Amino acid sequence: MAGASAPKRQDTRKFFENLSGAGKSIAVLTSGGDAQGMNAAVRAVVRMGIYVGAKVYFIHEGYQGMVDGGDNIKEAKWESVSSMLQVGGTVIGSARCKDFRTHEGRLKAAHNLVQRDITNLCVIGGDGSLTGANLFREEWSSLLEELLQQGLIDEEATQRNSELHIVGMVGSIDNDFCGTDMTIGTDSALHRIIEVVDAIMTTAQSHQRTFVLEVMGRHCGLFSCSRLNIIIVAEGATDRQGQHITSDFVKDLVVRRLGFDTRVTILGHVQRGGTPSAFDRILASRMGVEAVLALLEASANTPACVVSLVGNQAVRLPLMECVQMVSMFVLETDMRLSFENNLSTYRLLSFRKADSELPNSSFNVAVMNVGAPAAGMNAAVRSAVRVGITEGHKMFAVNDGFEGFYKGQIKEIKWGDVGGWTGQGGSLLGTKRTLPGKHLDKIAEQMRIHNINALLVVGGFEAYVGLLELSAARDKYEEFCVPMVMVPATVSNNIPGSDLSIGSDTALNAITDTCDRIKQSASGTKRRVFIIETMGGYCGYLATVGGLAAGADTVYIYEEPFDIRDLQANVEHLTEKMKTSIQRGTGAQNCNENFTTDFIYQLYSEEGRGVFDCRKNILGHMQQGGAPSPFDRNFGTKIAAKAMQWITRTLKESYKGGKHINTACLLGMRRRTLVFQPVAQLRDETDFVHRIPKEQWWLKLRPLMKILAKYKTSYDVSDSGQLEHVTRVRPKDSNTSTAI
Repeated sequence: MAGASAPKRQDTRKFFENLSGAGKSIAVLTSGGDAQGMNAAVRAVVRMGIYVGAKVYFIHEGYQGMVDGGDNIKEAKWESVSSMLQVGGTVIGSARCKDFRTHEGRLKAAHNLVQRDITNLCVIGGDGSLTGANLFREEWSSLLEELLQQGLIDEEATQRNSELHIVGMVGSIDNDFCGTDMTIGTDSALHRIIEVVDAIMTTAQSHQRTFVLEVMGRHCGLFSCSRLNIIIVAEGATDRQGQHITSDFVKDLVVRRLGFDTRVTILGHVQRGGTPSAFDRILASRMGVEAVLALLEASANTPACVVSLVGNQAVRLPLMECVQMVSMFVLETDMRLSFENNLSTYRLLSFRKADSELPNSSFNVAVMNVGAPAAGMNAAVRSAVRVGITEGHKMFAVNDGFEGFYKGQIKEIKWGDVGGWTGQGGSLLGTKRTLPGKHLDKIAEQMRIHNINALLVVGGFEAYVGLLELSAARDKYEEFCVPMVMVPATVSNNIPGSDLSIGSDTALNAITDTCDRIKQSASGTKRRVFIIETMGGYCGYLATVGGLAAGADTVYIYEEPFDIRDLQANVEHLTEKMKTSIQRGTGAQNCNENFTTDFIYQLYSEEGRGVFDCRKNILGHMQQGGAPSPFDRNFGTKIAAKAMQWITRTLKESYKGGKHINTACLLGMRRRTLVFQPVAQLRDETDFVHRIPKEQWWLKLRPLMKILAKYKTSYDVSDSGQLEHVTRVRPKDSNTSTAI
C-alpha cells in the first residue's frame, strides 16, 4: 500500500560495530485481531533478541496481559518458539483491552514493565494497537514519575528505565495500513479465500447455481471481485451513496433481476485461520529481525517506528505518520489505494465489450509459453488474450513453445477460450524447453503466414535465451522486426531483470507445506533429521527462501560454496540441538557437483549415528504442480496485462511503412515496480553457464535464516538495514572455523 514518507537511510555499518543487546530487555506482544504469521514474527523477535544478548519476554494476552502482569509476562527462551512457524493465530494470545485505554491501566502496565526492566516493546497488531503503544511511550516519563511519587518504584529504577522504545509490526488480514506493501496475514487470508472459491466453483457449475461469498475487509475492499457465477462481497462494501451492501442484498438482487438459484456463504473467521503461507512466514520473520535491530539502535530522540515492506526491502517508517494516513483515508472514505488498479484490471478482463465498441486494429499478436510449466502461466495467458482482444487485436495461441511455433501449431484464440484459466496449474497452451535457434527460418515462415505483428512469451530461462536468439536474427529475418516482450514464469526464479517470477510463490508454498508435513510425521518419534532436495538448478532461491519459511536448520546452495568442514560443522550443530531436547531438524539441499543429496544424507546418517537418524526426501516436480497461489494468479494477470498494453503502444507508435522498430524486452519486477528492459542489455547481468543472474537480492536473506537456526555468525548490513554478509563458524565448543 502507498503512503508515508521515504524511509530514512542510516549508517548501519557504524551501528553494527557496537551491536549488542547485553543488559537490555525486549518484550513482544500481539494485540487486536489475530493474523496468520504473527507467530513467525514473535519467533523472529525472540531469537534475534536472544542472539544479540538481550533478555526477551512474552506478554501474553496483549495489552491486557501487560496491565494484569504476573505470569502474563514471562521470559522467553530459544526453545520457547520452536515449532511456531506453521501455527496460525498467535500462541501468546491476543485480547481487546479497555483497561489500557485508561490512565490507570497504563500506569499498571508501566509498573509491570519497570519491575522487569523492560524498556523495549515490540507490538504486533493493527493501527489501534500501534496508536496505543505510541501514546504509552509519550506518557512514559510522567507514568514513571507518578509511580515514583506513589512509592511503587525507587529513583534508581526510574533512572534505569527512563526511556521506552516502541517498534510496531502490522498484523492485519485486511492489508489496511499505509506505508507497507503487505501486512502480516493478508497473503494467508487470500489463500483461504481462493481455496474456498476453487472448491465452491465445481458445485456452482454443476448446479448452474450462483454463490455470493462474503469476506472480511471492513472499509478495505481488497477482496471485492467476482468470478464466473461467484460473487465476492467485502463485509464493508458500500454503494456510491455510502449505503452498506450486504451479501443478502446482493443475493436478492440476483434472484429478482436474473432469476438465478443463489446461495450465500459467509467465510467469517475461516480467513484468519489455518497455517500461514510461505510469504507471511518470510515477511514476518524479516520484520521481526528488523524490529529488534530498530530497538537496539533507538535513542531518546528516536520516534516510535513501524517496520514495513517496500518492494523487497524491510524499512522503518514513523509509526504515527502511517497511522494518521490510515485515519485520514477512513474518515474521508476516499479509499484511493493500490488495489483500485487491481479492480480496474479485473473489470477489463471480466466483461467483454461488443465488437462495435472495440478499437479498430489490424494487428495480430501471438502468445506462447516456453520452458518448464509454472503455476500462474495460464492466468498470464488469459490476461494477455483478453487485454489484446479488448484493444482490438486478433490474438493467436502458439502451442508447445518454439517447437510448436516452427511446426505451425498456431491458431486464433478467442475471449471464451481462456475462461476459467486463472486457477488452473501447469500450461494449457503446452510448453517445451526447445530453443528457436535451429529453426529460425521455419519460425519466420510461420510468422509470415499468420502475419504476426507482435509476440508475447511467458516462460523461464529458455524464453529469455529464445528472445535473445530471435532479436539477434533480425538482420537476416525481417519477420522478427516486431515488438517482442517476455514475462518471467519459472519456479526457479532465475531470470535476470526480475526479482520475482510467476510460479515461484506457488512452488515455495508447496515446499513449505511439504516440510510441515514431513516434520509432523516425526512428531512423537525419536530424534530425526530430514534432508530435503528442492528444484532450482544452480539457483538457490527455492532452497533458501523455502528453508526460511519452513524453519530449516541449514540450506546448501551453489551460490554459497561449502566444503566438508561446513558439512561436519552442521552435523555437530544438529547434534548439539538434539541434545537440548530439539526433536527434529531439517536441511534443505540444493546444488553441488560432488556433495549430492545422497552424499549429504549418508554423511549425516553416519555422523549422527546414536544421536539422530536421517531421512531423505526429493520433492521433485510436485513443486511445479498444483493450483497457482493467489500471488501468482494476481502477478501473472497484472504483468501480462501490462505487457500487452506495452505491445499496443509500441505497435501504434513505431509502425512505419510495414516494419517495426527493433524492440525485444523483458518485463520484470524490480523492487516494487514493473520495468521494461531490453533483453540485450541484460546479457551482462547473466551467468549463462549456470543459468542465473549475477546478482540476486534474496541472498541477503541467508544470514537471517542462519541466525534464526542458531548459527553463530558475523555479519554486516546494507544501507537498508538488511543483513548482507555472513561468515559461518563451527558451533560452540568446536575448534575450527570456516569462512564462506
